[in-house]
Amino acid sequence: MTTRTRICVAGTVQGVGFRPFVYRHAVALGLVGFVRNDATGVTIDVEGSPGAIAELVRLLTEAPPPLAIVTNITSERLPPTGSAHFTIESSKATALPTVPVSVDTATCEDCLTEMNDASNRRFLYAFINCTNCGPRYTIVRSLPYDRAGTTMSHFVMCVACQLEYDDPDDRRFHAQPNACPACGPKLSWWTNANEVYAQGVTALDAAVHALCNGGIVAIKGVGGYHLAVDAADDTAVRELRRRKARDEKPFAVMVADLRGARDCCHLDDNAVAALESFRRPIVIAPRCDDAAVAPSVAPGLSELGVMLPYSPLHHLLLAAVQRPLVMTSGNHRDEPIAHDDGDATRRLGPIVDGMLTHDRPIHIRCDDSVARVSPSGRLQLLRRSRGYAPEPLALPQRARHPVLALGAELKNTVAVARDGFVVASHHIGDLEHLATYQSFEQAVDHLRRLYDVNPEVVAHDLHPEYLSTKFAMELDLPTLAVQHHHAHIAACMTEHRRTDAVLGLAFDGLGYGPDGTLWGGEFLIADLRGYERVGHLLPVTLPGGAASIREPWRMALVWATKAGMADCLGGQAAGEDQMLVRGVRGLIEQRQGPRTTSVGRLFDAIGVLLGAPRRAGYEAQAAITLEAMARKVPRDSAPTHPETVEVHWRGGLAVVDPSALVATVVRERDRGIAPEVIAAGFHETFGRAVASLAADLAIRSAVDTIALTGGVFQNMRLTEVVQTELHRLGLRVLVHEQVPANDGGISIGQAAIAGAVEQPPTG
Repeated sequence: MTTRTRICVAGTVQGVGFRPFVYRHAVALGLVGFVRNDATGVTIDVEGSPGAIAELVRLLTEAPPPLAIVTNITSERLPPTGSAHFTIESSKATALPTVPVSVDTATCEDCLTEMNDASNRRFLYAFINCTNCGPRYTIVRSLPYDRAGTTMSHFVMCVACQLEYDDPDDRRFHAQPNACPACGPKLSWWTNANEVYAQGVTALDAAVHALCNGGIVAIKGVGGYHLAVDAADDTAVRELRRRKARDEKPFAVMVADLRGARDCCHLDDNAVAALESFRRPIVIAPRCDDAAVAPSVAPGLSELGVMLPYSPLHHLLLAAVQRPLVMTSGNHRDEPIAHDDGDATRRLGPIVDGMLTHDRPIHIRCDDSVARVSPSGRLQLLRRSRGYAPEPLALPQRARHPVLALGAELKNTVAVARDGFVVASHHIGDLEHLATYQSFEQAVDHLRRLYDVNPEVVAHDLHPEYLSTKFAMELDLPTLAVQHHHAHIAACMTEHRRTDAVLGLAFDGLGYGPDGTLWGGEFLIADLRGYERVGHLLPVTLPGGAASIREPWRMALVWATKAGMADCLGGQAAGEDQMLVRGVRGLIEQRQGPRTTSVGRLFDAIGVLLGAPRRAGYEAQAAITLEAMARKVPRDSAPTHPETVEVHWRGGLAVVDPSALVATVVRERDRGIAPEVIAAGFHETFGRAVASLAADLAIRSAVDTIALTGGVFQNMRLTEVVQTELHRLGLRVLVHEQVPANDGGISIGQAAIAGAVEQPPTG
């Protein structure tokens, strides 16, 4: 008996070789009909025996192509038409696009084998790809995913490439970026005088020569430009820091292979799995003592960020230089990564000795993702970008209306939500810089157009002065202000598909509270509909406002004063202008300035008290240094001082007061106890106190789940202490893995909250 069935497949099914996969199996099963991309995924009409159709559905469900993510399959019976063949039809775009755009994926082993085969026509070709690898998100202009909708549209395939593209048995059957040296993109080497000096393999040779001789080179990758130098050349690294105006923030290092990564860092199985995955993030791991990496790559830190090559060009480059390379974002300090060739020439040309570029346009910039593996083996994304964005996340509950979420001011991402999913952008950055703000505007437009989202509500941060908030106000659309820490908790709930209320511990640098103060150490009973504040850190003055973030010695002075130890601050303020110090003391004594409950600022203060830099060379440097100190001491060797963290009840709220713990830190420091021991004791004491209070508040509020969120919980030592203690007390704990705990996850939380609102606010 012959039947006909229409099969509709949803998920990440475009740009991953799905249609060729269907074609080959349908033909092998003796089925006729067609397969095509459309705005909702892939549609397959098949005609043949019921058993053969059932087997095709099984293959789609259980053994799809390697990069495909199938989220739903539906089918309906149709009358037979008597088709004679099975074909791949032209794509249709007749409905709202809901199909996810595939992420950019690392070069596959088959392509690497061909690239290194001297007899292959793609030998040493820097743009080799197939249906299982290569650029996707960064080259897509529109859906459905076909060559005409990508930045490859102006490259006309040669006869040989077209034959591959048309051959169902070829790995490049309907591979949209398919190209070769005869018809595809080409490398160019530009001098700092903006003149083309060489092309093709000769351009690569010129870049290699510059790098091996201490030069700084801009390299156009998949999602933008990198700045590269020899990672072992301390002089070159320091010169890069000077030109880039990036004094101390650590650089990432790219190595040729896993052996090179192991020469740099201690890697467990989970770190290796992340490094070698098709997503290829930067993985932060403990540094080997004998790593051939200059000290100035990650000053004062015991960890390095390492990554493996993820594009053919990177593989060729690393194989030629035969040494680790610093591979950092192509930008000036705090600006977005350069991705447009003209912009890169203007911004990067003056600070490099040459540019290794090419003529394949990057439509959307996409910085490298950053991940870290906890001592327990948990992978935590710190920056969700290339390789992860724009992979959709399922919402805990279906969005009642289309949403545009604009994120926060720092580590900005934007997101759109519709139906049962939310799609967050790549990492954008800090909006206070004009170039980053322009990138933010581009990302908003790109996501809205790509998914044809006409938002019925625009979610934004509660802070009225955030540029993202002001942008929302200018859209002439209904808006919903979402409190910063509520959004953090909702992001964690979204990742874990949680709808019931949780107790969220939202610890970060700061976020605007509805009482006009700057929150940052919050205990909130929350679900997607709302929250109740049940506790917080003791409020203190933020003397000079944002200056206290840039100059964490001010927070050290605040907490030392609160602990009755102001005169014991010692050298932490000695390097400052004494008139300035007296002025800050006056602000503290008179309580002039914003009030904050920020745990992030508390950790900054303790870091400075134990010797971290008085002025931040990058965000949260003092707190990061504090964690690095603590990690040198095993948890079972860390001292605890349980009596030094008090809980006061004020107006029905629990207030955590660590003043006595701060005093203990100062006294131990002055007694000559090693800073790493004090740091470990601080983490252990504060973490256990926080967990104990959280357990008490959970019982009082009849919840059994705690969500740990906010940038402070990027501190894996603190997370480990709190999580272990909560588990011991019988509570379920949600921690971030695929969504950043920092402000990079805010847009996802905002979207989930706004999507759950029954009636969007009126405009």
